Amino acid sequence: MNLSIRQETAEDHRDVDTLTRQAFWNLYVPGCNEHYLAHILRSHPDFIQTLNFVAVLDDQIVGSIMYTRSRIVNRDEKNIDTVTFGPVGVLPEYQRRGIGTELIRHSTEIASRMGYGLVIIHGSPRNYCKHGFKGSKSYNICNSDGKFPVSLLVLELKKDLLSGQQWKYVDSDVFNFGEDEAEKYDKQFPPMKKEYRYTQEEFKIASNAYIL
Repeated sequence: MNLSIRQETAEDHRDVDTLTRQAFWNLYVPGCNEHYLAHILRSHPDFIQTLNFVAVLDDQIVGSIMYTRSRIVNRDEKNIDTVTFGPVGVLPEYQRRGIGTELIRHSTEIASRMGYGLVIIHGSPRNYCKHGFKGSKSYNICNSDGKFPVSLLVLELKKDLLSGQQWKYVDSDVFNFGEDEAEKYDKQFPPMKKEYRYTQEEFKIASNAYIL
């Protein structure tokens, strides 16, 4: 497989948004809004252009990964800068070929060279533990409510960064967009049927589960 990974350019934007829409459609909810997130990310202050990559196969963009700045803070108000990826997607017909794995590997290596010590995401343990992610409770990193969601996952790029303290994860406010805005943006694309998939139930369970 002649796969290459490069940074996204302005000319790629529409292709990446279309790819993201196809990758996530009906996966977590009927329809999706990840393509709208990709669209608004690029103009947000927390967007990290250096970590914005596409995977190209035979001159076609088949995968994409995007990053935002995030942070963790302890009880003494000490902050540590972290990074968060998402959306990360691969065209359905090219999934299960290791393309997503290569995007994650490539981008996290560069994030490490940039000096970041942690990658923190919300995702399925089934999908990301194989890439080295662990549950946030293993690092004593909770959400804004002081809980440890099953879906809050951490990849350690630098060892012994946290010193056993309690930390709270703070992500970018770019994720706090309105559904109406996403629906309006979706109308720019060809119609796709919204349907129920079992993965939506899995997502609902994982999103509402916590580690005690």
